[in-house]
Amino acid sequence: MPDVIAPDLEVLFCGINPGLWSAAVGHHFARPGNRFWKAIHAAGFTEELLLPFEEDKLLACGVGVTNLVGRATASAGQVSRDELRRGAGGLARKARRWRPKAVAVLGLDAFRAAFDRPKAAVGEQQERLGDSLLWLLANPSGAQARYQLHDLVAELRRLRSAIARGPPRQ
Repeated sequence: MPDVIAPDLEVLFCGINPGLWSAAVGHHFARPGNRFWKAIHAAGFTEELLLPFEEDKLLACGVGVTNLVGRATASAGQVSRDELRRGAGGLARKARRWRPKAVAVLGLDAFRAAFDRPKAAVGEQQERLGDSLLWLLANPSGAQARYQLHDLVAELRRLRSAIARGPPRQ
């Protein structure tokens, strides 16, 4: 699935990998139960609630989307640790090339495996990817009942505030 990406975005959201439904329709976070689109709208990243097939409108909002792993699977649990680690390297290269203010990875377990940070918690991470702030968010999949929509929105608002404060850009 192609990235939705451009130089100097406010944030590059990074999913784990495409689900089968998203791969079939060719759009990020396309499964009907996924809360990504509602959450980023409610947090103020988009002025209107976008649908997956409108993902190209994200760029005008300063938002991009990519994945750690390009291979589609029925569940993120089918992605290997090695694939995730390779994906982390690819994500770092994208951050250096495209220079988003922040990179936000959506998926705790995937992030922990990809970046070899077994105790990483939701929120801002100590390390940077290039000059980009690195942020960890819960997976917005509807299957992740532990994190409700309001929890996702609250964390996304924290991310927006951090981007607005921003580290000095060089």
